[in-house]
Amino acid sequence: MAEVEIGIGKSGRRAYGFDDIAIVPSRRTRDPEDIDISWEIDAFKFGLPLMASAMDGVVSPATAIEMGRLGGVGVLNLEGLWTRYEDPEAVFAEIASLPVDKATGRMQQLYSEPVKPELVTERIREIKASGVVAAASVTPQRTESLIKAILAGDLDILVIQGTVVSAEHVSKSEEPLNLKRFIRELEIPVVVGGCASYQAALHLMRTGAVGVLVGVGPGNACTTRAVLGLGVPQATAIADAAAARMRHLDETGVYVQVIADGGMSKGGDIAKAIAVGADAVMIGSPLAAAEEAPGRGFHWGMATFHPTLPRGARVKTTIRGTLKEILVGPAHENDGRLNLFGALRTSMATCGYETIKEFQKAEVMVAPALQTEGKALQQAQRVGMGH
Repeated sequence: MAEVEIGIGKSGRRAYGFDDIAIVPSRRTRDPEDIDISWEIDAFKFGLPLMASAMDGVVSPATAIEMGRLGGVGVLNLEGLWTRYEDPEAVFAEIASLPVDKATGRMQQLYSEPVKPELVTERIREIKASGVVAAASVTPQRTESLIKAILAGDLDILVIQGTVVSAEHVSKSEEPLNLKRFIRELEIPVVVGGCASYQAALHLMRTGAVGVLVGVGPGNACTTRAVLGLGVPQATAIADAAAARMRHLDETGVYVQVIADGGMSKGGDIAKAIAVGADAVMIGSPLAAAEEAPGRGFHWGMATFHPTLPRGARVKTTIRGTLKEILVGPAHENDGRLNLFGALRTSMATCGYETIKEFQKAEVMVAPALQTEGKALQQAQRVGMGH
């Protein structure tokens, strides 16, 4: 791909986000009822290609169970409030009541409570007892110290997650987690991320992970792009990771799932993520708008409460409906924020693709006018696409 000159001695690729591209309808259409949007990862099959982000304001044991019943999988943050407090309801209530200028500082204090291994085991068992697939997230730094408690809970899928996770972490002060050795010795499947480039995705795939999270900083509650200056627009990041997936498949015969993580707020965003190469999506802010969400109308990223360099914000959202309405409808608004996976199904049907893997072959084009063309009245009245 041609590079753009940024200045003498420095050039870079042009990259695209979801708002920059459009899916092109093909010559064939199908009935939405005939579309299969199911997703398989390792030995598990889900009715929806969905992982719910491991954010405290999004996933509780109760919402993880409900997401599992609706066809997706909720990822519980094993370093969050649910494993620091026996009953965190009062903490959630306090976070929701904090003024904007006090929120981050007070959250740093609330998250200074130590993670309790016994609660890690208990929360996983609570989800498992309901009969749904149990998935949970840890950072690389705490993976080895918590793995005994995690395995004691009989977790199904482990997510090792950070702002950026590499297969080649170098440290002069401590022995870093050897991802490749750890994953290959573990008996449960592991998803790792995030990453945002071809090489980084390929190296993570070579660790033996069953899935790779793609996205650095695109989430509504994340400020990594402002604090650190890091990030790649999601459409390009996903397409690059999908190319790495195909190289890895050619080299090993092993297909690794590409999971788009963040930057999606509407059904059309999810459809575009799949069309540029994702197998599934990880979303947070759309689910924080559910009546059942533990955040009480707020959500925040996993780095919001970092003790020295927070890279997230407590974001207020509008409660839009039940978790079921947000995921599978019915929708009672027209802005694309409800029935997200009904929208995916209809998008696939309109383009004539029957499965997720087929939809990854859809034609897309750069379309900067997509969000504004013919939408002057919607934008002026702040309805529909102008909302």
